Amino acid sequence: MSDTATETTGEGFAALFENSIKSLKEGEVVRGKVLSIDDEHVQIDIGFKSEGLVPAWEFMADDGTVLVKVGDEVDVLLEESEGEDGRIILSKEKADRLKIWDEISRAYKADEAVEGVVISRVKGGLAVDIGVKAFLPGSQVDLRPVRNLEQVVGQKLKFKIIKFNKRRANIVLSRRALLETERKKLRENTLQTLAPGQIVDGVIKNLTDYGAFIDLGGIDGLLHVTDMSWGRVSHPSELFQVGDEIKVKVLKFDSDSERVSLGLKQIQPDPWIDASMRYSIGKRVEGRVVSLAEYGAFIELEPGIEGLIHVSEMSWTKRIKHPSKVVTVGDTVESIVLDVDERERKISLGMKQIEPNPWSVIEEKYPIGTRVSGAIRNITNFGIFVGLEEGIDGLVHVSDISWTEQIKHPGEKFKKGDVVEAVVLKIDKENEKFSLGIKQLEKNPWDEILKKYPVGSEIKGSVSSLADFGAFVKLEEGIEGLIYNSELSGDRVENPSEVVQVGQEVTALITKVDPVEQKISLSIRALTDREQRDALKKLAVQQATSQTTTLGDLLAEKLARKAGEEEEG
Repeated sequence: MSDTATETTGEGFAALFENSIKSLKEGEVVRGKVLSIDDEHVQIDIGFKSEGLVPAWEFMADDGTVLVKVGDEVDVLLEESEGEDGRIILSKEKADRLKIWDEISRAYKADEAVEGVVISRVKGGLAVDIGVKAFLPGSQVDLRPVRNLEQVVGQKLKFKIIKFNKRRANIVLSRRALLETERKKLRENTLQTLAPGQIVDGVIKNLTDYGAFIDLGGIDGLLHVTDMSWGRVSHPSELFQVGDEIKVKVLKFDSDSERVSLGLKQIQPDPWIDASMRYSIGKRVEGRVVSLAEYGAFIELEPGIEGLIHVSEMSWTKRIKHPSKVVTVGDTVESIVLDVDERERKISLGMKQIEPNPWSVIEEKYPIGTRVSGAIRNITNFGIFVGLEEGIDGLVHVSDISWTEQIKHPGEKFKKGDVVEAVVLKIDKENEKFSLGIKQLEKNPWDEILKKYPVGSEIKGSVSSLADFGAFVKLEEGIEGLIYNSELSGDRVENPSEVVQVGQEVTALITKVDPVEQKISLSIRALTDREQRDALKKLAVQQATSQTTTLGDLLAEKLARKAGEEEEG
């Protein structure tokens, strides 16, 4: 080849090289080859007139390991085509950043998802690293509002770019948009396959007082609290937590409204089948108190099987006003099966039947006429209740307190806690009633009153009280007689105070004694009439002895005979 040719060829290569240099512009990402690596720099050839240097740390991992080796091809940014020492200035970090922005721009235009790590909580939402820092609003974190955004920090998630401005370095992300798209696809698929009777997988999405909402795959179903278990469930949180995976049965499905009713207990066998065989009447059982009502306590015998102990079946002797006086929720109790109704899903239980009924042996323990003692537990207007033993009270009726005293209210004579003695009068086992008497401890004084106060005898006493119908006269301690208004005087008496006053000493005639009714009837008028008759009789006798007959004598004799006849009649 001639020198001219050689020269021409050299000029051509120089021109090509110059053109290649001109084609590389500052601020562009170029491809280069690693020539050497030392502690401070990585030397890279990008086909330029000189090699470029990149700080070694730009190629290091977090632990300090260099991620490239000699001969590797890498992308770098041409920052300056000629530095102070004649070398070109390159940057691997800035090249990566530009590539990330380009990739983000491409994903944004193509409506594709990007992946990133939530790095911190910021005002209004979260900061996310997707190669560059982006903003995730709190409303775009999930399908439902997230109360605690801190729990998302550190998670690696996928997002959709909903706003992008490279010049301002502003990127806004949404995870919710992706979830809604995924949910829509799942819903369409679920709606096509869902049918009543199916057993499907789901995830607990939310808990309420009345049930749990289950995500079946794009569509939510309601598992009502009554369909969670054959047993008693007070709140869904007793069984589940949000996020739990469960299998449920589709009970109802309305494709138009997209409403789904689910059941969990329906997957398990019904415990009430053959319950009467497992819990036969008279069987002794043990269970846990799960609930209390005013009328009794509910006892769980097994999951799904509860029995009721009515308050009336808790004690033979005590009057239980509320079951909380005997048991509390959580207690383990023994009872006897009284009745089973599989159709109504009811079992009646009794606690008192565990022990023998004390009323069945009460007559043997306290025969009629037995002398007993006890403290007064209650006082009413009709009598006092005396405690004989735990749960056994005897009633002393007000009429059985005293033979002679007129007691208007037992509280006048007794108070709670007083210990009294009494006699057993009557026992009614069927109605669980026990009658006692205090006055029966002594002999009935009225048996002697007939002898002490014979009819026709004259007595003296003081007026103790007045009533509309007459006056009461005290004869002795505890013994009174009654003089009716008509017996106070021979004249008509409207009010006893017209004739006598309280405290006044009177003399009267005993006209009637009734020991059964414990009444003594008196009469002042009868006494006055008798005195008049006696006076007439005496006068007649005196005249007869004088043997002098006059008209007056004859009249006196006639009156005396008449008085004698009336007295005999």
